[in-house]
Amino acid sequence: MLFILLAVAPRIFTQQIVTQLPRIDRTGRHPALIVDGTPFLMLGAQINNSSAWPSTLPAVWTTMAELGANTVEAPVYWETLEPEEGHFDFSQVDALLTGARAHRLHLVLLWFGTWKNGSPGYAPHWVKSDPQRFPLVRKPDGEPVFSLSPFGKETLAADIRAFTALMKHIKSADPDHIVLMVQVENETGVWGSMRDNGKEANVAFAAPVPAAVLNSMGMHDSKGTWAEVFKADADEFFCAWSIARYVEAVTAAGKAVLPLPMYVNAALRDPLQPSAPLTYESGGPTYDVLALWHATAPSLDALAPDIYLPDYAKYTAVLDQYAFSWNALFIPEMGNRADYARYFSSALGHGAFGFSPFGMDATGYSSFPLGAKRLDEQTLAPFAWNYAVAGPLQRELATWLRDDRVRGVAEDPAHHTAEVKLPGSAGKPAHWQSTVSFGLPAFGMGTAAPGNKAPEGEALIVSLGPDEFLVTGRQCRVDFNPTGTASNRHRMWDIVEEGSYQGGQWVRTRLWNGDQTDYGLNFGKEAIWLRVRLQTF
Repeated sequence: MLFILLAVAPRIFTQQIVTQLPRIDRTGRHPALIVDGTPFLMLGAQINNSSAWPSTLPAVWTTMAELGANTVEAPVYWETLEPEEGHFDFSQVDALLTGARAHRLHLVLLWFGTWKNGSPGYAPHWVKSDPQRFPLVRKPDGEPVFSLSPFGKETLAADIRAFTALMKHIKSADPDHIVLMVQVENETGVWGSMRDNGKEANVAFAAPVPAAVLNSMGMHDSKGTWAEVFKADADEFFCAWSIARYVEAVTAAGKAVLPLPMYVNAALRDPLQPSAPLTYESGGPTYDVLALWHATAPSLDALAPDIYLPDYAKYTAVLDQYAFSWNALFIPEMGNRADYARYFSSALGHGAFGFSPFGMDATGYSSFPLGAKRLDEQTLAPFAWNYAVAGPLQRELATWLRDDRVRGVAEDPAHHTAEVKLPGSAGKPAHWQSTVSFGLPAFGMGTAAPGNKAPEGEALIVSLGPDEFLVTGRQCRVDFNPTGTASNRHRMWDIVEEGSYQGGQWVRTRLWNGDQTDYGLNFGKEAIWLRVRLQTF
């Protein structure tokens, strides 16, 4: 443990005072989180739901040190912030700010307000105990569901009042911008009913679909009620619109106080197979209603997927579905089993500015089977590897991600090699493509790649120029092949340097050649970068 702490210490204690308000920049190929004027790569970790208390925070900070994280995602509880209506207590928020500042970490605050996984579990007692004033969602037969109705006017007013009070406090208590982003609600939606069937909801459902919704879904010439236009999907799409409209009101009010980047997270439906009604959380920003959410809640900077899908095909399908040019891609929550760690490279390859496994604290709680059975050194090690690799050049990586110069691969248990199309430069086609293989020996050509015993391999490749690349990997072999007019020629290693970025400059520590390059670039479990220049012959 001491070794790990010493190894990551230079990466942890690098936070600088941020003088400019963080923001999302959309001028590059991928949206980027800008912190103090430059792109920022969020090496994050989300703590367990009940770990944001002064008594449990020491178990948070030790885990962050072991990981080498630069950002902590931590909840703020409405029930604690406003235990009595109109009376606010910010002590829990202040404990987070004080602790993060002392440990030189940034924060993403998660507002557990009207929705937490579809329910009002973190709403104050005075909200939960008054369903007449704060109505619940109703099933078609009138039975209540433990989810606050998005048509509750007093519910919305109360949430806005509490959320804006939080933002006012952050504005005054956080002048150095420890807080980078705010999540508005948590996994919004409804379980047990596809939509609210209360009186006001039914009136809205029978009204014409708003033009903005129709335009967002490419149905410019359609007219009619929700049922007439969307038929079998009407309940789900209506629920998404009603919740997105509610979240937009909360977000816009918060940003009017302090315009930090804000996002919502999504409880996913199956990304590959159609989901039957009532088998997923209806109304949240799932892949089929992203355009609707984007049009209805324009104040949000990102619609972010919570990925608890260890299967390679499903995880990568989610990355494809959320990597829109208008959507700032961010993985705010995912399983913390060791086999999830390899998707760090895939996420960056899709342009994600942040990555954050869930349940990362030493309180002893486990979300198994969604996550690891226990959070021990073996579980943390592959995530710590990711952050050890990315930490020393996080600013450079963030810039390259914005400019679409990064490609990433995670090991697919069904296919033990991956062909990677590399980006060109200066508007010209790429000269090279890469092959990433898993399970080959470090010495010798071997046979066909057999894959690793457990799917743990990953690789990152950064295009620095037409024939120059920065490469890292874990439990894999990386090689290059010429393409285009040079495809009938052979690859030659011009130079392969191991080193690191220091103060924004590449510093070589040694050259690779001979045994180290004769069979490709072989990576084990060491966190290293290689700078490679190629030629053909």
